[in-house]
Amino acid sequence: MQAPRLSVRRPQWMQEFQAFIMRGNVVDLAVGIIIGAAFTAIVNSLVKDIFNPVIGLALGGIDFSNVFLTLKGAPQPTLAAAQAAGAVTLNIGVFLNALIQFLIVALVVFWIVRALNTLYRRPPPTPEVAPPPLQEMLLEQIRDLLAGQRAV
Repeated sequence: MQAPRLSVRRPQWMQEFQAFIMRGNVVDLAVGIIIGAAFTAIVNSLVKDIFNPVIGLALGGIDFSNVFLTLKGAPQPTLAAAQAAGAVTLNIGVFLNALIQFLIVALVVFWIVRALNTLYRRPPPTPEVAPPPLQEMLLEQIRDLLAGQRAV
C-alpha cells in the first residue's frame, strides 16, 4: 500500500515575491547599491586622505576632523579626547568633512551622467511635417477635378 502524498502548496504571495525579486530592475538596483557602497569608501578615503590634508595645509595646517566647539565639559586638544572625557561638543569639522564628501560625490556623479549622456545621444527627433492648410487641400482637389473634366 502506498502512503498518501502530502502536497504543500506555496502561498500566492511567495510566487509574486519570487517574480518581483527576479525582475531585472531589482537585480540592477542591488548591483547599484553594492557598487555605491564601494564607491562611497573610495570617496571617503579621497576626502579624508587626499583633500583634507591639502585643504588643511592651504588654510594653515588646520585638521578639519579636530575643529570642534566644547559646549559642556573641560576643553580638550582633540575631538577624540573630548569625547572620551564625556564633553558635549559641536563637531564642525566632521560636518565639513561630510559636506566635502557630498560635494565630491555629487561632482563625480554629475560627470559620470554627463559622460554617459554623450555616449548614448539619441538622434534628434525628426520634425513632423504639418499637413497643408485646409485651403490648399481644397484648391488641390478643385484643380484635380478641373483637370479631370478637361480630359474628358
